[in-house]
Amino acid sequence: MKRLVALWCMLMAVLLAEGQTNVEIIGTSEGAAGKHLAVYGYADMLTQSEVLLDSTTVAEDGSFGLHFFVSYPRLVYVEAERYSQSFYVEPGRRYEVFLPQFDWSMDERRNVYLDPVALPIEFMNVDSNELNLRILRFEGVVDSFLNANRGRVDFRFKPDRKVMKELETLLVRNGLWRMDSTKAVGEDVFFERYVLYHLLEMRLAMRTDSRKKLYEKYIANEPVAYHDENYMRFFLSLFAHSISGGTKRLSPYQLSAWVNNGALATYLDSVGTDPMLANERVRELAVLEALKESYYDRVYNPAAVRRMIESIGKTTKFPEHKELAQHLTKELHQSERGAEVPSFVLPDVEHHAVHLDSLKGKWIYLSFVRVDDPHSIAEIDAMAHLRDSVYAKSPDVAFVTVACDREFQKMYHFLKNSRRGARCNWTWVHFDGNYRLLESYGVVSFPSFVLINPEGKQHYTYTPPPASGILLHGPWEKQVLPDYSKPFFEK
Repeated sequence: MKRLVALWCMLMAVLLAEGQTNVEIIGTSEGAAGKHLAVYGYADMLTQSEVLLDSTTVAEDGSFGLHFFVSYPRLVYVEAERYSQSFYVEPGRRYEVFLPQFDWSMDERRNVYLDPVALPIEFMNVDSNELNLRILRFEGVVDSFLNANRGRVDFRFKPDRKVMKELETLLVRNGLWRMDSTKAVGEDVFFERYVLYHLLEMRLAMRTDSRKKLYEKYIANEPVAYHDENYMRFFLSLFAHSISGGTKRLSPYQLSAWVNNGALATYLDSVGTDPMLANERVRELAVLEALKESYYDRVYNPAAVRRMIESIGKTTKFPEHKELAQHLTKELHQSERGAEVPSFVLPDVEHHAVHLDSLKGKWIYLSFVRVDDPHSIAEIDAMAHLRDSVYAKSPDVAFVTVACDREFQKMYHFLKNSRRGARCNWTWVHFDGNYRLLESYGVVSFPSFVLINPEGKQHYTYTPPPASGILLHGPWEKQVLPDYSKPFFEK
């Protein structure tokens, strides 16, 4: 009985902890009623994988509220559809915001992934000493100074070492820095560290200080502050491409050989000969960053890189690195051949729910299009032209097209009231405003294609479009091997 009571108390404690909130974002809006709003943060700075903190739907009167818990100041961003706005939040704060009238259909005229558009959130009743305003003042002073001295920081020439000293003096004079973050107390600590690590990144980029000097002063004798986004950004900048592209003693081909053979101990010991990587914790964190870089380097085998990261997650004695390895493995695997594809339930032209899982066991040629996009129309025509020949060769192939136009009626009129649409008699569904689904499939432009094998996994890292000829001889065709029991030449 006592054991049951203890378990019940433990469960209640977990539920209460999960339900805690100490940050509120309360807002009103114009023309955003019914829109889905969500606030996200980064799980870590290495992978920048997202963590959903809260979400809500804007009420009919335009009001909304987001509530979540943070242990320290951190960067978050509020997202609606494909538009977002980032800012820093502090524990125990209430933020009043206003979302003005906004052209939500802008993403149909421009690619907002390549040319982002910020969600125009306005903050109300903000104190002049509020963290985000102080950061804006700091960045404004830095931008103005660098613009005025751009000839002295031009990377085509050797940067003037005096520039950073002058900038730091200017920041002190404007009350934006103390030059000694150890004297900061209370709410000033985060801002002082924000300024410090941004200036260190500038020193590193302009080569006014050597990597060794920055390491010895700010990394070597300091604990690794995994929770401090500013520290981690500087740490990752300091070790960026310092291992994966080879070192003074090790060529990238030697490193790739160890990675491809899964020789984790040899890899770690060899890079540890660098004095800056003598510390085991620092070395392992730098190696995780190096392996992330190696994944996209043609010298390395991506699958072997991912297995090496998995090995670090299993063998490390640092719990933070175990979590980082898990996040990194998940992020990399999502785009690989053989990755599980997200399922969905979306409405077809008759508003009937279509389950993607209902087609499991077949090859699914999944396409994301817009019916008013000429590039999408060209590929739709190619699918319509080749569809019958594909079905004739293999009945285990299904075409599924997701129409990503905002208005459901565009898909309806295309399929019901146009000659071109009459030829496209395969499964069509509307994305129903599910922008997160598009993101999970990596859709950043239209048209986009994904080939799903009968096990429900992604068959290609990149799926070619119909016009490439993939539908003429796809992987679903049964390969007929020659019968070697018969003679090659018969009389």
